[in-house]
Amino acid sequence: MPSLSEQMPSLSSRLSQLASRLGFSARGARARQVLEQASRVRLPFQPLPEPSPSIFWHDGPPLQYLLELPRGALSGPVKDDKDRAHAALQRLVTRESEFHAAFDLRLVDGVGGHGIPGTPLLTLEAFAATPECRRLRIISFKDCMRALRTALPVIDSETPVELRQATWLGERLFWAGDHHVDAFASAIAYARLRGLELMRPARLTDYRLDLGGLQTLDQTYHVLAMPAPAWNDRQFMSLLLDDRTPYARLTLLRSEGNSELLLLEKRHPIADALGEGLKLAGAPDMIGYLRDLPRITRFRRGNTLE
Repeated sequence: MPSLSEQMPSLSSRLSQLASRLGFSARGARARQVLEQASRVRLPFQPLPEPSPSIFWHDGPPLQYLLELPRGALSGPVKDDKDRAHAALQRLVTRESEFHAAFDLRLVDGVGGHGIPGTPLLTLEAFAATPECRRLRIISFKDCMRALRTALPVIDSETPVELRQATWLGERLFWAGDHHVDAFASAIAYARLRGLELMRPARLTDYRLDLGGLQTLDQTYHVLAMPAPAWNDRQFMSLLLDDRTPYARLTLLRSEGNSELLLLEKRHPIADALGEGLKLAGAPDMIGYLRDLPRITRFRRGNTLE
């Protein structure tokens, strides 16, 4: 039986196979050189964090921001390169809204805002049991409605309650408010406990990853998560800048180990070689990460909620 080292191709062999597949031999020796050098970059790459169950909307990947991404959000030396990357990113997410004349707010199981560091909360009931919420002292229907009016001053009007869901956050349904989330969560938890119906007009906004946009991005770009030390690393920055490689940078993920996304155009031989080499070096592939995210929401567009 062959040994493990015999079964696994050497880095040199993998590089040769990759260079041949990409046609670098026809594009020039420099592209192959960049591929080899990038594959040996030593940076503290970390895997992209999987979305963890949380009642807080902002604990998940903030992909909804790609819909209205300002052009100035991307950095890089060449405006045209940034504009192309910007256009590709904006096609990744779609959004549609539905109005519902009567929606039972007890179905909501998430809120806006950020979670408490080190304290994972999976249900509104768990949040309502924290000292922050218990100080509201909801012990009657009157207390419940008082808390709900604190979070939703328009609760007694026909103004719809804003709700949202996202495929990458699974089947959880979120209230769109970021303020007084303790009051909202406590009121909903009490209403569920006591069987109190809370029917209100609601507008449900549905965010989805667009598979066509993701496929187009994959065909045209490497999108890699780079750690903060990369931008001060002489070897990496030399590879990025010496050949005037077209690229764009975007700060999107709030992850300690992944400071920015690096977008490299595959149609450019040097940029393509750099992207492939960095993947071999361990750079996380954002496109693969997005492809593996959930694609489920509780309420699908066009379906009734009953």
